[in-house]
Amino acid sequence: MPSDRKYPAVGGGLSSFGGVDLASIASECGTPAYVYDLDGMTRTARELRAAFDGVPHVIAYAVKANAAGGVVRALAKEGCGADVVSEAELLVATGCGIEPASIVFSGVAKQDGEIDRAIALGIRAIQMESVEEITRVEARARAAGRKARVSFRVNPSVDLAGVTHANIATGHDAAKFGIRREDLPQAVRLAEASRHLELVGMATHVGSQFTSVDPYLDGAMVLCDAVRGLRDEGGLASLAFLDTGGGFGVDYTRAARSPAASEPPPSPADFVRAVRAEMRARRLDDLVHVIEPGRSLVAPHGALLARVVQPKVTAAARWLMIDAGMNDLMRPALYQAHHAIVPVGGHASRESWVPWRVVGPVCESSDDFGEHLLPSEPAAIVAILDAGAYGYTMANRYNGRQLPPEVFLSGGRVVARTARTAMDRWVEERVAAG
Repeated sequence: MPSDRKYPAVGGGLSSFGGVDLASIASECGTPAYVYDLDGMTRTARELRAAFDGVPHVIAYAVKANAAGGVVRALAKEGCGADVVSEAELLVATGCGIEPASIVFSGVAKQDGEIDRAIALGIRAIQMESVEEITRVEARARAAGRKARVSFRVNPSVDLAGVTHANIATGHDAAKFGIRREDLPQAVRLAEASRHLELVGMATHVGSQFTSVDPYLDGAMVLCDAVRGLRDEGGLASLAFLDTGGGFGVDYTRAARSPAASEPPPSPADFVRAVRAEMRARRLDDLVHVIEPGRSLVAPHGALLARVVQPKVTAAARWLMIDAGMNDLMRPALYQAHHAIVPVGGHASRESWVPWRVVGPVCESSDDFGEHLLPSEPAAIVAILDAGAYGYTMANRYNGRQLPPEVFLSGGRVVARTARTAMDRWVEERVAAG
């Protein structure tokens, strides 16, 4: 995935990000702090859009990856739509300039109020994930005196064991997501018989963090085959789009190895081109192609800055304790994810670096960012890389910790930043509770 950021492959540290000095950001904003390169995000979106070669499409950015207004607005200006999973995300998307006609609303347990809001706004489609949900959406549309545009999320029954983490595999038989293929004809009959529903789309999403096209393509082919079969039987007359989901992976290891060490994973454009070929083969070219990238658009263009609090060296281990914890970045604790960590500023060659176990201040053994090669004399500031997705959106205030500020970069300067949440407010809320 192209980026303007130069990762330290064999030595040195990371001095700037998006053309802005990181040490100055840490000094002015404090740590921990999230830093986002908005220009890098929009470039990635532009490159992905080019992969469609002019074919009608919607890049529905998965807002759950990073819901910061600066990020969503930047992608909206680049022509992206949105994939949302709550009313709050829907309001963020529209508030940041994304047109309702470019928004799909996913999720297995939408509340009535969320369905009502989606119908009132006239979004592209409410993605229904069970046969039972059809009657619920129909009832809300009838009560509103409106016709709701809907799509079906198909569970393609793709086994991803060993391909991605079990917590982010969504297209297998035991997953709560999607309508099983054998139930699809019944679902189509129910929707097409309703005066209050318009079946405009068919979708699938098999999981996340794919570094190979094959599992993504397996799910897309199940969807394409199902749609082709239903169309051949005379169904799906109002179908307007095919949504093949997101899940394009990020190479979280690239900062720690030589670029020549291995082949880079496929880019999001590679996934798109592979699916386009399958759609053409099944005569589905008339349908708008919707995709739902999140991580791949924003993760490489975000970093979490942290200050080194102190080392701890024993006969058993070398720990480097930083002021960022699992409450700030949950992915390592939740998914056993390994984000590269590098010192901020210039440092000696990695040949003289030593392994440190980087840990945070949270009172849990899972507050552990893994082992990293870092200078034997610890740097004052470190950067946790590829943290633009599922960082701040998952952050929490466990142990009474403050939420970090977010700093937005564009054109080689800071264009906006949020304030750190106040500790005393949390204390007051907790003291008053009950």
